[in-house]
Amino acid sequence: MSTATHPTGPAAPEALPAGGPYQSYVYGYPHKTSYRVRADRPALRELWAGEPKDALSLYLHIPFCEVRCGFCNLFTRIGAPEGLTGAYLDALERQARTVRAALEESGTPEGGTGRVRFANAAFGGGTPTFLTAAELTRLCDIAEHRMGAELRAIPLSVEASPATATADRLAVLAERGTTRLSLGVQSFVDAEARAAVRPQRRAEVEAALGRVREARIPVLNIDLIYGIDGQTEASWRHSLDAALAWRPEELYLYPLYVRPGTGLDGRTDTADPEWDARRLRLYRHGRDHLLAAGYVQHSMRMFRRPDAPEEGEDDYSCQRDGMVGLGCGARSYTSALHYSFDYAVGTRRIRGIIDEFTARPAEDFGYAEYGRALDGDEPRRRHLLQSLLRAEGMELAAYTARFGTGPAEDFPREFGQFADRGWLDTASPAGVLRLTPEGLAHSDALGPALYSAPVRAAMAAYELK
Repeated sequence: MSTATHPTGPAAPEALPAGGPYQSYVYGYPHKTSYRVRADRPALRELWAGEPKDALSLYLHIPFCEVRCGFCNLFTRIGAPEGLTGAYLDALERQARTVRAALEESGTPEGGTGRVRFANAAFGGGTPTFLTAAELTRLCDIAEHRMGAELRAIPLSVEASPATATADRLAVLAERGTTRLSLGVQSFVDAEARAAVRPQRRAEVEAALGRVREARIPVLNIDLIYGIDGQTEASWRHSLDAALAWRPEELYLYPLYVRPGTGLDGRTDTADPEWDARRLRLYRHGRDHLLAAGYVQHSMRMFRRPDAPEEGEDDYSCQRDGMVGLGCGARSYTSALHYSFDYAVGTRRIRGIIDEFTARPAEDFGYAEYGRALDGDEPRRRHLLQSLLRAEGMELAAYTARFGTGPAEDFPREFGQFADRGWLDTASPAGVLRLTPEGLAHSDALGPALYSAPVRAAMAAYELK
């Protein structure tokens, strides 16, 4: 298929829009702010008809946190009045029954086995460990007994905060098969935690890490943030060394973003070139420090110990087709449509969406009401984003086998500019498209440069709620 004949929709935007290296954290494409109400309200059994269902991903979303960090724009509510978490799990169970039935009724793709099977699972949020130990047991029961995920036989990743990583909760997660626990630390420096509006003390963080190790969950991931007000190379290295002392199997290094509607909104000039330069300098310092410590870089953010237990192909980015999401903040992915519930950042709107979710009857969970179709060249763009931003790069043969063309043929303007900036590795093995270290460092500019014009327009028109 030639580039002249494949459907591209409106003209592609100019690559590399004006701005620095931190345009947007690409963790899914199309971006959630490009989703819109689906007037057709397609039934899930129709959406999943013909889709492979023997290696699905399962994601359960818990929209509660004990506090809201200043940088957070996730769909989450602070605290929960008595009875709300139980009502939410009731609704999650109703949704699970309906979704599982829709998957089973959707039929078998040509050449498929017809079996509905989950290859990996994740609990995210919010903070899943906001739930009590008994409620976490029920959450696992929903995943296992209602959705059919064999949690002890597949990779299971769970997000936690230091304050909620208690021994009883961790014991439940370990017993039910959790293979990876991701702890949101962000900084081991108390003053930096306060600057990020994250009320925690290092002593509490260290105690939580000790409990995680005592629970013997195979993979510990520690999240750290660079670019916090007042952070220096010395204090950044201090946090890195404090994390390395626990020999975590994984470390994720995130640049600080100040997003509209968050606690830090308005406190930092997001268009400040000096801040961009400082974040980039801190990133390089952290990258080099972890590489010197023997960690292997898998993406701009992810670093892994070479002797860490294998977790399968998924790196918990939730970017693959075949994603089944449960909960009011979860997204689901088929090859033709990404769908979810409505999204908000503001406290009042989030509470309204959660209340509406908990009141839904089972039959109302059988439809996609909010989402975005993957038409035109969107599948090509998505394939590039989920593959090229990995350090190992992308196999050109896999792209060509799927689309009949090559990525540079499909996106010549973008790839020309990537090459001009030295972001493409000309020494990569034959048949592999790979980024240079500087290309990886600029992932948050390179990724958004591949967004389509319709997605950009929808994101720009999105009204923050």
